[in-house]
Amino acid sequence: MRNRIFAVLAIAILAGGGLAYGTYNLMQNQPVKTVATPTQPVVVAAADLPIGSEIKKEDLQVLSFPAGQTPQGTFAKEQDIIGRGLIVSVVKNEPILEAKLASKEAGAGLPPVIPEGMRAVSVRVNEVVGVAGYVLPGTRVDVVATASPTNAPGDTISKVVLANVQVLTAGTRMEQDQEQGKPMQVTVVTLLVTPEQAERLALASTEGKIQLALRNPLDQGAPVTPGIKPATLMGAVRAPAPAQRSTTRKAGQPVTMTPALPAPAPTVEIIRGDKRQSEVIR
Repeated sequence: MRNRIFAVLAIAILAGGGLAYGTYNLMQNQPVKTVATPTQPVVVAAADLPIGSEIKKEDLQVLSFPAGQTPQGTFAKEQDIIGRGLIVSVVKNEPILEAKLASKEAGAGLPPVIPEGMRAVSVRVNEVVGVAGYVLPGTRVDVVATASPTNAPGDTISKVVLANVQVLTAGTRMEQDQEQGKPMQVTVVTLLVTPEQAERLALASTEGKIQLALRNPLDQGAPVTPGIKPATLMGAVRAPAPAQRSTTRKAGQPVTMTPALPAPAPTVEIIRGDKRQSEVIR
């Protein structure tokens, strides 16, 4: 009885193995069917290209994209793009779109990037003013100016004069040292501002010192600040309550901070031994 069971089991294993082997050979001998997917040529960037670049032939390459799946505004020939300027930066293998290019007569460089009604103003910065290198093209900053309207040290005030300003370019250039006459490397940041803001920025950079404050691009608020003087900073004078309000504007539009400074309340300083106390006269 046991031998019969082993015999039946061996026959079943052999039959199953033979069937599996025959099926495998049959599948291997079946001709492979290939389906040709229609494609179309698309011009893409061969390397990372910064804003304002003039496109050259070596900056481009042509890749095949599935037909009907390409973004609107792509190009099929490199000749249609060569010589035009970029108004936004692109990365490697990114399709070059018509919306990312300046017009053919505009040329390349920074001028085609500037929108109508806006101006590009460059300011010299150092590692501290430039927020330790984190101020990059596309980021947004506030401009804090420190100056004295009367040239008296006690009247020096620091105040946010521009808010939510877009950085167009950030880099270094070579200038001649005024003292030693040797070339030196200078960091320059170019900001996108309105004509009125350009005047404020020029005055702030020539009459005093400026500091860039990096901000979150999702933060569109524009709080009004009264500014701060040395006496207020050291606690000798009570600081006025800041007006917390935001200016209604379009998203991404730079804001000029022009609040009216509240008149400080009259105070009397009382000295008792080594203690100082300021009392407001009501």
